[in-house]
Amino acid sequence: MTNQSSTESNNTSTSNEISLADRKVIYRARRGLKELDYYFDSYVREHFLHADTQEKGDFSTLIDQEDPDLLDWFMGVTAPPAELVSIINRIKSFKA
Repeated sequence: MTNQSSTESNNTSTSNEISLADRKVIYRARRGLKELDYYFDSYVREHFLHADTQEKGDFSTLIDQEDPDLLDWFMGVTAPPAELVSIINRIKSFKA
């Protein structure tokens, strides 16, 4: 009976661990630019791990972009590519 409890405990902790892919995205989301970190930090902390696969993929694609482009898109200086509009608007909505 003790072994079963131990096994159940190990399974629970394993299912609560963050995947390697998610950890890589979280790490890459740290930009060092206050303006981008304002959006990314709270999104990653409060929403990313609960997002569906599509949203996680969109966010991963977003953070692969260059900082000057990201800054322009989030500040409304230039329009982002169509495939990034949805994730940018979603992230910005959390800070509204």
